[in-house]
Amino acid sequence: MAATRNELLAYLDELGIAHSTLDHAPVFTVEEGQEIKASLPGGHTKNLFLKDKKGRFVLVSALGDTPIRVNRLHRPLDCKRLSFAREEDLFDVLGVRPGSVTAFALMNDADGKVTFVIDSALLATDPVNFHPLKNDATTAIARDDLLTFAKATGHDPLIVDFAALAADD
Repeated sequence: MAATRNELLAYLDELGIAHSTLDHAPVFTVEEGQEIKASLPGGHTKNLFLKDKKGRFVLVSALGDTPIRVNRLHRPLDCKRLSFAREEDLFDVLGVRPGSVTAFALMNDADGKVTFVIDSALLATDPVNFHPLKNDATTAIARDDLLTFAKATGHDPLIVDFAALAADD
C-alpha cells in the first residue's frame, strides 16, 4: 500500500531529516511550477520513471532544466534502452500517479525493483525540492539528506552527469 504524505513526513522525522513543505495548486509539468519555484530556494526537480525491455525500472531525479537524453541513459546503467514506464507500473511500483513522480516515492518500493539515478547537477544545489508523493505541495530537504533518504529506503543512488551525457556524441 502506498505511503501518504503524513507517513512520508513522519519517516523523514524518524530519519532525523529536517524538511519544510509548501502547499500549492497541483502542478503537472516543470513549466507549470515556475512561479512556485521562484519563491523556494534550492534545486527544483523533474523526475522520470523509466523501464527497459527486460523490465528493469529506473527513477531519475534531475534539476528541472537539465537535459536528459533518455536514448543514451542505458549506457551508464548497463541496461537495455529505456522508455517511459506505463502508468500502471508507476502506481504498482512507486505508489504515485503521473505528475507526482518523486524521489520520495522510493519508500514505496519495498521490493527494491527501482534503480535510483540522480543528476550530479542536482547534488550541487541545496536544498533539493520534491513533491511529497502528490503534486499539490513541495517539500525541501538538504542535498545530503536526499542521499540518506535513498539509502534508508534500500536505494543506493547512481550519480550521473546528465550534461556530459547529453554532450557525448
